[in-house]
Amino acid sequence: MKFSRTESEVYVPDGAEAGKALGRTTHLGIAAHQDDLEIMAAEGILECFARTDKWFTGVTVTNGSGSARDFDYKDYSDQAMMEVRRLEQKKAAFVGEFGAHVFLHHPSSAVKKAGDPDVAADLAALLEAARPEVLYTHNLADKHDTHVAVALRVLAACRALPPEKRPGRVVGCEVWRDLDWLCDADKVAMAVDGHENLQAALMGVFDSQICGGKRYDLATAGRRRAHATYFESHGTDRHQLLVWGMDLTPLVKDPGLDPEAYVRAYIQRFAGEVGARIRGLSAGA
Repeated sequence: MKFSRTESEVYVPDGAEAGKALGRTTHLGIAAHQDDLEIMAAEGILECFARTDKWFTGVTVTNGSGSARDFDYKDYSDQAMMEVRRLEQKKAAFVGEFGAHVFLHHPSSAVKKAGDPDVAADLAALLEAARPEVLYTHNLADKHDTHVAVALRVLAACRALPPEKRPGRVVGCEVWRDLDWLCDADKVAMAVDGHENLQAALMGVFDSQICGGKRYDLATAGRRRAHATYFESHGTDRHQLLVWGMDLTPLVKDPGLDPEAYVRAYIQRFAGEVGARIRGLSAGA
């Protein structure tokens, strides 16, 4: 496949031809940065691991040049960081037995620019080639601008497809700002109890982030365990590790839905639940 930027690349860990690798995709993860998928799309990665009938394809939209760095990586230039982060992502794709990993290599500024033709064209080409059953991307309540921008561009690309070619399930996943605040009925619960060693390995290969000053490996594992334990106050744990998601499928099925209004409804339901509990337990209620 050809994409808009010369630095773009389709990496196929098992050596299959790129078009064939993308065509076998069942689960697709589209994320902003290197290591985002390992944080947010563990469900899809694990569901496809060591399978021949299900394949996870990862997509990194940006080039990763603006990542935080310190300690061993404090003197790395943006170009050097891009090269390191690409290599780390390839390691994760190999360890996780991805069907393919696509590096689109767009600058964040382009992704955050609504209507950028190159970003739109690349995402459209990917979705046309992969035809995933399940699609993971960022959630619309994330606090990272580039993450939300990627989610919006992905939704726009899905909506541009004929209805029969759109993914059947689209999940907005947590990275920057988790989704524990959602009402329980609104949470997409993704149990990732299995292969805890593999999950640790997938996070651990991103040395430039971990030794560069961000312990994403420990924070991610802790968040998954905390979600499982704090999910229910009056019952024993049914899972050891949980990831929360936001269902974005209605936004893909109905292009007339406004993304901001859609997320605002989640917030209003949460506010209503909190208010009702306080009123119900207040003196004189």
